[in-house]
Amino acid sequence: MSLWIISAILVMVLVLLVTEPIPVDLTAIGIMVALVIFGILSPREAVMGLAHPAVVTVGAMFVISRGMMRTGAVEFIGRYVIRFSRGNRYLALTIILLTVGTASAFINNTPVVILFIPVVMTMCCQFGLSPSQFLIPISYASILAGTCTLIGTSTNIIISDLSAASGHGAISMFELGRLGLPIALAGIGFMLVLSFKIMPSLANPTCQLQGSDHRRYLAELRIPKGSRLIDRPAATVFAEKYPELDMLEVIRYSHIFYPGRDNVKIAPDDLILVKGALNDLVDILNHKDVELPLMEKGLSFGIGKDDTLVVELIITPQSELLGERLIETGLMRDPDIHVMAIKRHNLHFTERQIHDVRLRNGDMLLVWCKGSRLAAMRADKDYILIEDVHEEIVLKRKSWLAVAIFAGLVISATAGIAEIMTCALTAAFLMIVTGCIQMRDFYRSLQGGVLLLIAGTIALGTAMEKTGTSQVYAEAFLSLFSGASPQMVLGGIILMTSISTQILSNNATAVLLFPIAVSTAVSLGVDPRPFIIGVCFGASACFATPIGYQTNLLVYGPGGYRFSDFLKMGLPLNLFVIAASTLFIPMIWKF
Repeated sequence: MSLWIISAILVMVLVLLVTEPIPVDLTAIGIMVALVIFGILSPREAVMGLAHPAVVTVGAMFVISRGMMRTGAVEFIGRYVIRFSRGNRYLALTIILLTVGTASAFINNTPVVILFIPVVMTMCCQFGLSPSQFLIPISYASILAGTCTLIGTSTNIIISDLSAASGHGAISMFELGRLGLPIALAGIGFMLVLSFKIMPSLANPTCQLQGSDHRRYLAELRIPKGSRLIDRPAATVFAEKYPELDMLEVIRYSHIFYPGRDNVKIAPDDLILVKGALNDLVDILNHKDVELPLMEKGLSFGIGKDDTLVVELIITPQSELLGERLIETGLMRDPDIHVMAIKRHNLHFTERQIHDVRLRNGDMLLVWCKGSRLAAMRADKDYILIEDVHEEIVLKRKSWLAVAIFAGLVISATAGIAEIMTCALTAAFLMIVTGCIQMRDFYRSLQGGVLLLIAGTIALGTAMEKTGTSQVYAEAFLSLFSGASPQMVLGGIILMTSISTQILSNNATAVLLFPIAVSTAVSLGVDPRPFIIGVCFGASACFATPIGYQTNLLVYGPGGYRFSDFLKMGLPLNLFVIAASTLFIPMIWKF
């Protein structure tokens, strides 16, 4: 009876995960509920997946990846891609794919692909190239690189922990790279040869948006005594580090200098009027060389009880602030709120200083505030609060710290100083206490839906093992390969895993098929290790459809692709990975 119940639950789970009529995390909860209601697992057994080392490790890696992206530790790469490619599309694609591949071998590949989508769009606009010939290869390179290290994809971590729990040993940091690296390099080479031949050449829809003034603000900054900017020419003082920042005016007591016209040097207590992007302004204010005129202390981002953040306030048509001078508003009198900059259409003001500006409908204020004030600010009818501005800030001064923490994770995990879960948790903790990531970012980065799905499918895998369902499935699968060699059966496992991962998440596929793969190996009387490794490679062979992996979905829209575009390059890659894995895994991991 248990066999039929488990089979029914499994079929229902597959249908729900493919069609997604309800969120995947709700499906995961449903798995645990169903297993308890039908008496397959005890309540304790059903929820043990939530405390599984794989879930904890994957959650910590989400935090670490977020910290790496938040500090701009990876962002600088994008700037050099454009510089070194010099408009040569083959050179540009080579640099991008190798860079994405290297980063994705150690960092969650989703944020890496997210980072490179605007890089590619910008580069293609500058050089007249088609982004549709770059974006699918970027997604595929990130997936291929995930099989090069243990932390390259959460799937590897999950399978490693399942392998250790079943008594077959964990996967070491670079063990998969013995085959994963050659496959990744061959796959990248394949894409370099064929991308410009088989990928569509579509127009870049974002080129017309380039050069816009979106989120470029007018800010007034004061030069404190002891600033390193003193005695430097005003016209070029920010040119090297912030080339896109415009120096508009230098206000010295009652006189206004225009750096583009007047030969003036910065002096103590000068007020400078600048126009620039969010990240440039935040980075400048994080240093002691300038300060906000009415701010008692420098800008900072707290990590304690009361995090600080940057938000945008849009003045509404019904606002009581309309017509008021900024200096007279409650915003300027509140010690927990500091107006950093202002944005108005065309940035035209008649007032000499920002605090004298009379607010108009649609004015946008860039504000530094304490997190505890957000609830009250959301309820205020005088303005609309835009919180996603904070997500755009890159804490560049923390980048080397984030790199050092991440390097420590890789080195300690590789050297076997501690288990991967311990290393990952330590790195995540250090990311938070050093300010590389705030607690609000910590919670947002966890991707609870993914973690719940892992926990739910672990519970289902436990139920399949406990009831012997996985053994029945293994024997049924073996009957298809009656008399075949272990290598042929391994190929069948890899093929089945690859087909499943085209429609399911690779994490769910790995957890569901892991017990079947191990049971199959045991039934054949061979070492399960090659089959475990085969599941790793099969679960990552998800190139043929846009729904096969989340990075494929990320590039689907920006590239203007059709479903068939993924088949053109993805199907050959899928077949290549399956064939190479079937051929070489038994040579490296003996039966």
